[in-house]
This record gives sequence, structure tokens and C-alpha cells, in this order.
Amino acid sequence: MRILNKMTGLMLASLLFATSCSEQDLLDLNINQNAVEDIDMQYLFSLGTLRIGGEYENTRANMLYAATMIQHTASTAGYFSGDKYFYSAQYSGAYMERHFTDVIRLFSEVIRKTAEDPNEANVNAAATILRVFDLHRMTDMYGDIPYTQAGYGLESEENWFPTYEPQKDVYYKMIDDLRAARDKFSASARGLGAQDFIYFGDIAKWRKFANSLLMRMAMRISNVDPSKAQEVFTEAFNDGAFGSNDDIAYIHYAPGPQGVNRNGLNDGYWNTYKYSRDCKISQTFLDWMDANNDPRKMIVTGGIGNPEDASTWIIDPAEQIGMPNGYNSTNIVDAVPAGTLDRFSTVQQNFSMLNLKYLDWEDPYYLISYAEVELMKAEAALNGWIGGSAEQYFNAGVAAAINAWVIFDPSFAVPAEDIDAYIAGRGFGAASDEGKRQLIGEEYWAATYLNDIESWSNWRRTGYPELSPTQDPNAFEGNFIPRRLRYWESEIGSNPDNYQAAISRMGGDLFATRIWWDGGN
Repeated sequence: MRILNKMTGLMLASLLFATSCSEQDLLDLNINQNAVEDIDMQYLFSLGTLRIGGEYENTRANMLYAATMIQHTASTAGYFSGDKYFYSAQYSGAYMERHFTDVIRLFSEVIRKTAEDPNEANVNAAATILRVFDLHRMTDMYGDIPYTQAGYGLESEENWFPTYEPQKDVYYKMIDDLRAARDKFSASARGLGAQDFIYFGDIAKWRKFANSLLMRMAMRISNVDPSKAQEVFTEAFNDGAFGSNDDIAYIHYAPGPQGVNRNGLNDGYWNTYKYSRDCKISQTFLDWMDANNDPRKMIVTGGIGNPEDASTWIIDPAEQIGMPNGYNSTNIVDAVPAGTLDRFSTVQQNFSMLNLKYLDWEDPYYLISYAEVELMKAEAALNGWIGGSAEQYFNAGVAAAINAWVIFDPSFAVPAEDIDAYIAGRGFGAASDEGKRQLIGEEYWAATYLNDIESWSNWRRTGYPELSPTQDPNAFEGNFIPRRLRYWESEIGSNPDNYQAAISRMGGDLFATRIWWDGGN
């Protein structure tokens, strides 16, 4: 044993000597001599843009939760957590998980690396706008979030455990950052060009995008900070927001499955028609369209039948049946109208499916539309914030929402006379002020179909459309439409102090917890 100990000691001493003598050589081994030391920030900007519409988090937050909570769609499948208010840690925290570690990190790095270079002013400004867009969506989903430090871990270790900031502070900082970015665009700086998958280098449209987003933020805080909301809205309105459907901010994706360059809402997972098998148009949405003779009905739905067999499709508008929210695979048979149950052996096929024409990889991924802007103007006019006719703004918004469907497919064009008849039937001019607000809220809900995180946020603010919660004994916290999603659970252990400070300030990390601007309805 003594000999073994002595030999071991000699070996360790030798190893330590060798290590100390070659320490620099060992450190040099960690340097990749072939690594790229400098990268064009426009490439990172492009990657961040495409990843905003990524599959994993968008299907989970936008479709599995928001779309069913807001009753655009319905499903008997248990993984559609929002239909019956189940809790899935992976689904609820997915957007926060993916975007803080990916999208926000990319945009923050672009901003950091280009901040002092006047020639890169345009990519810096565009990256700032998209960073704000994504964090705005995130704070509306969760409440208090890291903002100032988000994505800046490479800048300083102080940012490795970012502080959650009160939502009011986040909103004020987003507004300041948007305005600064809008005013930073320069014709003399390097253009964005083909690396820009939204406007392909048109900085005038980027300015309109910034102002349109400012107007959305202003409306969101209008119940809790009306003076600030009015100031922000009118300043953006006067500077110039979207003026037609040509200005719509959406991500352009390439045809076919090409890695990150495809619309995550319509990824191959859904192109196998699984989504149309497991998810249908909600009865709430379809009944609303029927009641108002909405010409979008056979755009939103592709008919009844087996989505994988076009020969089975029933496309007669009068035959369409929406699936009621809140049912499961066992009791859904009770919801099929008498006389139609024997049409398809698979019960779910008796309900109207999504139209497969807007489920392609290359279909647009909406950020904010011209229709939303006009409907917000209608509300602002009712508030007395801006001049002009609320009715004219409303009419323009509704028409824009219907006409914009051709971006998905030319067959979605609706004759002008049908649009005019629909708008006239809504009766905006004769409605009371509160009736007008209800009409604006309902049309905003219809206009943001597929952009359901926004639909859900505006519903929480306005209470329109009026929705009845589903009733299920297994609802996680109760049978109510959630006011927020729960944080990414990894934060409980990896950033505990800041997580605890946030939930203490907000009053809990629950579906029922109301965020700052949510005055309730």
C-alpha cells in the first residue's frame, strides 16, 4: 500500500507539473482557429425574424392555448390545453422558453453590436422594433418580464439572471425604444434589402410598422393609463401608421420545408392534416359569422369531412357546423346535430374543419395588420383622441380585414358588393357608443384570427366578443378563460429570486392572476 501511495503521489506531481507547463497550450486548444470572429449582423437579424414565427412555441401558445381560449377554434383532444383550461407546463411556458433563449438573444446581439455604427442604423432600428414586438407579446402573455437585461448575457454576467420588471415600466420602456428606433432609420445608412423578410428594405414601411405598434400599445393601456395612452396614440397617428393592406407587417416564408424558413403555425406537423383532424372551427365563431352573414365563412372553414380526402368534403355554406368548445372525445357525440351523425364514422368529421389553403409553409405570419389599425382608429375617434369619423374608420377596417385574405390565396377574394352589404348589415352608425365598442371588439376578434395571442389580449382589455367559459371538472384553476399564462417553470429554479419577486408583486403565477393593464371584464 505504501508503494502504491508513493507511486500515485509521483504520478500526480508529474501530472501537475506537466499541466502547469502547458497551461497556455491547453487554453489555446479551446480556440477554434476556423471559427468566424465577425459576422454580418444582418444575418442574425434575418434569423431572428424568421424565428419569431417558429413552430414549437407558436403552436403551443398561439394555437393550443390562445385560439381555443378565445373560441376561434375548438378541439376534443386533451393537448389543446386552452379549450378546457388545462395546464401544461411545456405549453404554457413555451413562448418564454424559446424566445428569451433564441429570438430576443439574437435581436439583442444585433442591437449591441450595431449601436455605435451610423452605417448600421437601419438594421439596429429594425432589430429594436422586432425585439419590442416580441417582448410586447410576451409581457401581454405573462405580465412582469425581464426587459432591459433580456438577451444581453453576452454583454455582461450581470445579465445572466435578469430582473423581472413591472409591466408598467416595461410598457414605458418599449414605447421609448420604439420611438427611438422609428426615428433612427436613415436613407444614408446601409440598406436592409433581401435580408429583411418583412419589408425587403423599405424603411418608410418600417416607420409605419413602429407607429402601428405604438397605437396597439396605447390601446392596451387605455383602461389603466388613459392620458399616456392618448398621448402615445395621437403622436403615432400623426407621424403615420399603415395606410393600406400593402403595409401589413408579416413575415414572408419560402415555399416548402426549408428548416427555419417556414411558417411555424403551418409546419409539417400540421401539413399532415393532424391539426385539421384534431381541431375545428369553434361553434362560437361560426355561429357569429352565420348571425352576421359574414362573407369570410367559407374562407375560414374548408368544409365538413375528412381533411385528407377531398372527395368527402361538404362545402355548402348552409351545411357548416362549428364544434362547441369544452367537449372531449367521449361526449362530443352529444353535440352533433340530429340527422347528421351518420355522415361520417369519425364523429369529429361532422364539424367544420380549418381551410387547408391557409395551412401552407409559405403562408404569411402576421405581426400586425392594416385592419387592426383602422379599427383602433375607430375606437380612438370614439374616445375623442383623434378627428375623423369612427364609422369611416370602422368600415375601412372591416373591408381591409376581408380583403387581406387574398394574401393567403387568390381564391379568397370577396366581391366588393358583398363586403359593402356585410358592413351595412353591422349597423355601426345606428349603434350606441357601447354598441359601437362591441362592434369594434368583435371585428377585431375576427380580423386577428390566426393571430390569436392578439385576439386574446384585446378580448381581455375590452370584454368583446362576449364569451361564455367552457365547463370541465378537470379545469386547472376553475372554469374561466385565463387572464395570463404561467411562466416557464425553469425560471423557478434557475432565476429564483427574480421569479419570486415578480410573482409576489403580481399576486401569483396563476391563470387567474391579472396583469397590470387588465382591468377586467
